[in-house]
This record gives sequence, structure tokens and C-alpha cells, in this order.
Amino acid sequence: MIDPVLIEVPEKIETDRLVLLAPRAGVGPALNEAVIETLEQLQPWMPWAQQAPTIDETEGVVRRQLAAFILRQDLPFQIYSREPQGRRLLGATGLHRFDWAAGRFEIGYWLRRSAQGQGFISEAVHGLAAMAFSKLRARRLEIRCDERNVRSRAVAERCGFKLESIAQGDSTNVAGELRNSCLYVSFRPG
Repeated sequence: MIDPVLIEVPEKIETDRLVLLAPRAGVGPALNEAVIETLEQLQPWMPWAQQAPTIDETEGVVRRQLAAFILRQDLPFQIYSREPQGRRLLGATGLHRFDWAAGRFEIGYWLRRSAQGQGFISEAVHGLAAMAFSKLRARRLEIRCDERNVRSRAVAERCGFKLESIAQGDSTNVAGELRNSCLYVSFRPG
């Protein structure tokens, strides 16, 4: 198998209304603003969103994401709107917990509160999935979420992912309680 560092991964993915960009130093303030705006909605599901981060903490996260992207250990992207007046950071997505040899990638996502309900996250997932299937030769894409996270489940279903299983008590939630995880999958076309 090829060394993952040598795998060409696009740093920019464009859709009709969005641009997905690999992490870049200096994005911390804009990302911090989006996280703070959405913190209350993220807290039930995201362990990293239990308290408001400082701008410096968020910039540190972005720089660690950039390092992981370069090393091909994680492939995070920030989601930006394509507006005539300029790009606005809307949230984040990415390919995580993957197996290069098997061609398996997990998609994660979140969107700032003020951008929700407009189809942006579904568009981002479609764009990311298309890139993974075409450029990275993915065979299997997965979306995992807490069984109670109905909004995340709806995104997976809208994007054509099929519920493969619900694992009972397979991990803990942010409160440390056992949770059930839904596993949605999509396979490379053809």
C-alpha cells in the first residue's frame, strides 16, 4: 500500500453554494465564532463542545487539524458559503476514522445555528462523498451518530445513506452514559 502522506487529497471541494477547504492557519477566530454560536446545539453530541473555547484554543485546534490533514491521519474541512460579498464560515465536515487499505471513511459534520435548515450540510456531505469516491477511491462511506440525534440521522438519510445497524450500548455519550449508535453506509457506485 502507498504511504498515505503521498496520497493526493484535494484541499478544496466546490459545490453549487459551498466551498469546503482544508484547515488553514488563521481560521481560528471565524471557526470560534461559529462554535460559540452553536455551542448549545453541539453540547449533547460533541465531546469537544462542552465549554466555550477561546480563540487561541480554536486556532490551536485548526493547526492540529492542518497537521493531521498533511499526515493523512484525519481529513477535516471547513464549510464556507459561496456568496458574492465573500465567504462565510458555516461549519465543518470531514473524513475521519478511516482505513486507507479497505477504502472505508467516516463522514462527520456540524453546521452553525444561523445556517441550519437551508440544505447546506446535505450539500457538503454530497460534495465530500463525491470527492471520496472519485479521488480517494473510497469503497464504503459511513456516518455514525447517536440514535437520539434525529437531525444527524435525517442528514444521512437525505444524502442516500442506508441504515446498516444500530449498535446497542457501543459507546458512551457526553454524560458518560451508554448510548446506541446508528451506522449509515453508502457504497461506491458501480
